[in-house]
Amino acid sequence: MENNTSLQQQLLEAGVHFGHLKKKWNPKMLPYIFAEKKGIHIIDLNKTVDHLQQTAAAMKQIAKSGKKIMFVATKKQAKEIVSECAKKVNMPFATERWLGGMLTNFNTVRKSVKKMQSIEKMLNDGSAESLTKKERLTLTRDKEKMEKVLGGIAQLGRLPAALFLVDIGHEHIALAEAKRLGITTFGMVDTNCDPNKVDFAIPANDDATKSIAIITNYLTAAIAEGLVERQASREEEEAHDHDSNENEAKARRLEAEAQAEGGRGRRGRGAADTAGAPGGQPKRRVPNTRRPAGGGR
Repeated sequence: MENNTSLQQQLLEAGVHFGHLKKKWNPKMLPYIFAEKKGIHIIDLNKTVDHLQQTAAAMKQIAKSGKKIMFVATKKQAKEIVSECAKKVNMPFATERWLGGMLTNFNTVRKSVKKMQSIEKMLNDGSAESLTKKERLTLTRDKEKMEKVLGGIAQLGRLPAALFLVDIGHEHIALAEAKRLGITTFGMVDTNCDPNKVDFAIPANDDATKSIAIITNYLTAAIAEGLVERQASREEEEAHDHDSNENEAKARRLEAEAQAEGGRGRRGRGAADTAGAPGGQPKRRVPNTRRPAGGGR
């Protein structure tokens, strides 16, 4: 309870509770609105805390399972915050511009990423030295343009398991693509948006830098915990496998020793049987030719 109170206090100080003007509100946000003050809706921070913790728990489980969560925030005040948080936990992100079809036409986007990586390789390994100065300059500019848009998903080899959106109204194209592909969606939802459009809605101010920072950092910490737990469980499994392999090797060694002992015992008994015979051959039994007592000719 104390943790919830301190979190609520931090959210309050960051201005997470400030919504939009009443005339801009979405009626579906009614359950998350605490009051109206000077024509501005105030978000209920109790609901924000509950939904934030539920979202953090879900993200933690996704990260623990080894899947990727893509961060999407192309708003000016959110770009730097979101990109830094995504880099901390090695997650993909899109903060410059959402390319139409980034998810639904993922194979084509991957081709563009590979082209960007091949240009980068050419410029780094010296193979571009044979080109003219103008051609090298063109390649450099192309790489910079592509890196600006695609740099955040360069290491993304397949579709992400989930999307985190800072403003679901502003990122409606990304949200629509995720919904079409059945990808789990998390989002900061202000009073002018429909919370039912995302799987996990966090009622919060999605315009203030401090508000975006505190929500994103909280979720990033949850993802980091999931990654740490995943690493710990993998190490534990490896240690268990190592112990199992050692036990199996020990059992095989003991079995081999037992078989060797049995072989030596059989050879020892064979030697004892042949010890009394000349030349080491076993003694032959002589048949009893003696006549029975009292017998006649």
